[in-house]
Amino acid sequence: MISKSRSLLVALIATVGLAAPLAATPAAAQTKLKMVLNWKYQGPQGWFFLADDRGYFKQAGLEVTLDQGNGSGAPIPLVASGTYDVGFGDINALIQFAATKPEEAPLAVYVMYNRPPFTIAVRADSAIKTPKDLEGKKLGGAAGDGALKLFPAFCKIAKIDCTKVETTNMAPNLREQMLMNKQVDGVFGYVNTIRFSAMLMGVNPEKDIRWINYGDYGMDLYSNAIIVSKKLAKENPAAVKGLIAAINRGLEDSLKDPDAAIAAVAKREPLIKANVERERFDATLKDEMNHPEIAKLGLGNIDEERLKKSIEILVDANNLPRTPAVGEIYSSAFMPPATELPHKLF
Repeated sequence: MISKSRSLLVALIATVGLAAPLAATPAAAQTKLKMVLNWKYQGPQGWFFLADDRGYFKQAGLEVTLDQGNGSGAPIPLVASGTYDVGFGDINALIQFAATKPEEAPLAVYVMYNRPPFTIAVRADSAIKTPKDLEGKKLGGAAGDGALKLFPAFCKIAKIDCTKVETTNMAPNLREQMLMNKQVDGVFGYVNTIRFSAMLMGVNPEKDIRWINYGDYGMDLYSNAIIVSKKLAKENPAAVKGLIAAINRGLEDSLKDPDAAIAAVAKREPLIKANVERERFDATLKDEMNHPEIAKLGLGNIDEERLKKSIEILVDANNLPRTPAVGEIYSSAFMPPATELPHKLF
């Protein structure tokens, strides 16, 4: 007997399969889409804004509103609920959501961050040097933070007793300040987000911060992806194809002219420090998007076996009620041809 969730997935795939290529059938004129980002307006969001400023969304028949976010895990429920049509969020949070609410779960359609950026940052002068040292300590993070959401899985893999670690939520803008003021012993986040936020405070992250990176302990996970609602994917696949093609063009332009990408961010957030955001941009390319697989697959595509293993890690570590299939989490049906994708970032 085919489950209800599987039936919906089959219907979605059938709908996508019938859609004509983007070049032949562009999205309906000025389809309005609301998109929530993973974080505040910073250097690595430049490709989204460049796509907007250069008219790529408009050429695809789209009017896209880009809102700031509050953590990489936060977009998933916002898209699932219909508050947003599109999000830039953590695929691992999507996996956990799909395991419990398959009917509502959005779909990843372009995986941009293909290396695990998740970390727990501690002061370099603290006694915390290994995951086991976190027991008995207090850690903090934003409620929607991807690393915080993955902490139970990290505990199991790194053999930590999670019940001996106190976790607390904090406003995203207070994270680095609370760490350096010793209000918490460590904070959850993405390496580069914490690194450059600390720099803006006058902290030297290479000297004053130590990192406990999830990827160093076997969690070779994908991270942020463009996710869309099932409703949008089913009812307007041309809009999804147009959106991904436009973002991909914005990324290509950003790789050729990073300063233009930073200028596009500054247009929305004039108070940014352009030099710091350029460094953040470069570090994101290097540390979060530069998995060797892109040379073969192109950025945005995934290795199905690798994603399958990631799903299994999360299901096992979090005792999730079901194991979502790869096709429930990611679809390549909306992707541009592989020849149009970046295969090299620098």
